[in-house]
Amino acid sequence: MSFGSPVDAYSMLYALPIALVALAYGLRAGTVAGLLAVGLTVLWAMSHSVHLSPTGWASRVLPLLLLGVLLGHATDRERRAQEEHRRLEAAAILHREAIEINDSLVQGMAAAKWSFEAGQVDTGTRILDRTITDAHDLVSSLIRRADMGARTEPLHDRSTSLHSPIRRLDNPDGRAERR
Repeated sequence: MSFGSPVDAYSMLYALPIALVALAYGLRAGTVAGLLAVGLTVLWAMSHSVHLSPTGWASRVLPLLLLGVLLGHATDRERRAQEEHRRLEAAAILHREAIEINDSLVQGMAAAKWSFEAGQVDTGTRILDRTITDAHDLVSSLIRRADMGARTEPLHDRSTSLHSPIRRLDNPDGRAERR
């Protein structure tokens, strides 16, 4: 602020900090950084009694503001695109896992059922045992990959669990009764 003349255009040195702020924090911060640089340029012009033409002001102010706004906007768009990419990757993984569950578990249970219905109890039992082992391995793998750490709270309502059945019966007065 204290050196140079209007011809030197030292205010263009604000471009690097504006770019860094916009890249790090996005549109809002880039805009604020650009406005701060414009404010410092105005303060410099007022403190040195510098009179710039409209073209002189435009050549100093517009690049600083545009840099902050455009680079910040591009940074925000890039972050949104990365988040969408991660979301789509997670959805693709879930889709593959659903296919694996269908292939190994549902089809195994269906084959066991058909064997039982055909009177082939030994074959049905072997298929069911293999399917249960596959289910255990698959669920264990999913739990390990979820990386929940020491989390111990139940992720579903225990009242509907197969391990603690609760039947609901309708009373004559229309209310459900839990037993």
